[in-house]
Amino acid sequence: MDVYDELIRNYEIPKMIEVKQNFPRPILDDIPRHVEKTIYESGVLGKIKKGSKIAVTAGSRGIANISLITKEIIKHLKNAEAEPFIIPAMGSHGGATAEGQEEVLKSLGLAEEELGGPVKSSMEVKKIGTTDKNIPVFVDKIALTEADSIVVINRIKPHTTFRGPYESGLAKMITIGLGNQAGAELCHSTGPEMMSSRIESIAKYIINKTNIVFGVGVLENAYDDTCEIVIVPGEEIMEKEPGLLKQARAYMPNIFSRDYDVLVIDEIGKDISGTGMDPNITGRYTTDALKNEDWVKRIVVLNLTDKTHGNANGIGLADVCSKRAFDKMDFYKTYPNCLTSRITLSVKVPMVMNNDKQAIMAAIKTCFDINANNIKLIRIKNTLKLDRIFISEALIPAARNNNMVEILEKVPSPLSFNDQGNISNL
Repeated sequence: MDVYDELIRNYEIPKMIEVKQNFPRPILDDIPRHVEKTIYESGVLGKIKKGSKIAVTAGSRGIANISLITKEIIKHLKNAEAEPFIIPAMGSHGGATAEGQEEVLKSLGLAEEELGGPVKSSMEVKKIGTTDKNIPVFVDKIALTEADSIVVINRIKPHTTFRGPYESGLAKMITIGLGNQAGAELCHSTGPEMMSSRIESIAKYIINKTNIVFGVGVLENAYDDTCEIVIVPGEEIMEKEPGLLKQARAYMPNIFSRDYDVLVIDEIGKDISGTGMDPNITGRYTTDALKNEDWVKRIVVLNLTDKTHGNANGIGLADVCSKRAFDKMDFYKTYPNCLTSRITLSVKVPMVMNNDKQAIMAAIKTCFDINANNIKLIRIKNTLKLDRIFISEALIPAARNNNMVEILEKVPSPLSFNDQGNISNL
């Protein structure tokens, strides 16, 4: 028995039961047809000249159906006799290198052979001026010098580190996505309290000084399904985005109870959330701009997603992680985000235990003022997938009293671990 096992041997992991959380589920069944209808009704294709070259942004987030949506936009641009191409627009992600950003796009199904348009990647930017708030403005050099116009595509949703009328969405894609690492660092330089206002100021300037012909706003429901795709003319983005953000916030999922002790997260990653795990779900934030909630005492992370490519941003919000999660952490992929955003908490290393079992037990042991024989523990796949979760026996009464929750099993059962002490069905 190693020293960790000795110290946690008096604690037990409670038996768990699977439950289903039922959220409203509006969904787009036929995305190509919807994109075609929406793009022609918007009239934006009428602004495109025959033979014009158009830079189409592609970000790093795990947006549902992003490959299909982007492919359809490219198809309709080609039907308008334009010549579209893809540019990575993801700030400092992908290790803040052109090659790393192309690698991220490939993992998301956004490679040239899949989209039917070339990918042009560069971290170079050009300064195009200064806002009325004396903020320098940078834009991707390829978008400025090799394109006649720009189309921005992004999911609109609440951000993980700040609040305001502009959070994650089209304005942020224009400011930080098109600004590459330089633009991202500039936007983050005054801290998260100023992020929304900086995004607003810079995005307005870029829209006025460049030819952003239109934006494609994607909204997702609580099941990570595409539920709305909105085509917004470039000059209307700043006016319409705040309303779309309110809609997106209403679609977000949640965990039915806020009275629990330990949250076990099977996986985190940049494809799940900008902060690896969505603080809007966990109640833990990386900055003082948003006040931490107190409904969870300990958070455990068991693994990183494959699509995060070793970027463990967000692991610092956990109290404990397994060794396999730590071993997947690539500092060269993780730290550029931190060095750009100036937010260090999200990349701090939590207590690393040898395996999943030790990690969960360590989280239980280190909780203050709890009933060790009646632990309220919740296990989720990730902060995007919250429809089916596991809860401990102590939470069953709360689940039975919630009409949004359906108990799927009759009898709670112990978690199953393999010979290495890891959960075999992550």
